[in-house]
Amino acid sequence: MSTFSCPNCGDDVTPTIARARMVTCASCGSTILIESEAVRLAGEQGVMHEVPMLFDIGDMVICGETTVTLHGHARFSYGRGFWEEFWGETPSGDPMWVSVDEGDIVVQKPVPARNYPRAQGEFRPGRELTCQDQQFKVVEVDSAECVAVRGSFDEELKVGETYSFVNAQAASGLLLSGEIWEGGQSWFLGYWFDPFEIKVRRQS
Repeated sequence: MSTFSCPNCGDDVTPTIARARMVTCASCGSTILIESEAVRLAGEQGVMHEVPMLFDIGDMVICGETTVTLHGHARFSYGRGFWEEFWGETPSGDPMWVSVDEGDIVVQKPVPARNYPRAQGEFRPGRELTCQDQQFKVVEVDSAECVAVRGSFDEELKVGETYSFVNAQAASGLLLSGEIWEGGQSWFLGYWFDPFEIKVRRQS
C-alpha cells in the first residue's frame, strides 16, 4: 500500500512493507490498522522507553541459517520485567519473530492454524504437547501485557491487551511458544540463540 494520511493527525504514513496490516504514526503515536485499502485508528503506540538493544527496526539479523529484516517492535511487561518482540521477514518474504528476553534470543516462525497443539484443560509446567509430529514439554506459563509498539506488523497488536504465554521445549531443543487471548491463539516454533551467535547488519 502506498503512503496515506494518518486518520488522527493527517501526517503522511508510509508502511515499510506491502504486507503490513498495522503501522504506527511517527508524528502522533497512533497505531493504524490497514484494512482492504482503507485505514482506521486502532489505538496508541504506548511509550517505548529507551534501553540498550542488540538490534532495532530496519536491521538485518542473521541467526544461524535464518536471516530476518526487522520491521516492527513490540514490548511486553510481565510484572518483574519486560521482553522485546521484533517482527520481520526473511529474504523470501516469510514472517518471523525475534524475541529478546533477559539477553537470550529466540527466532521463531508462525505455526499454521491447522497444526496448533490440541489440548484440553489448562496449560501447566510438565504437561506434554504434540505439534507437527513432535513432542514438547511445557516449561513456562505466564501472562503479560503489551505496553508499546512501533513500526509495521502483519497483524494487529493492542497496547494494554493482556496475553497468556506458554513455552514448551522438545528434546531436540526446538521451542514451541503459544500466545492465548480472549477469542484467539497463535503458536510459533524456533530455537534459542546466544547473543554472541547473532550477526547484525545495521540499517544504512
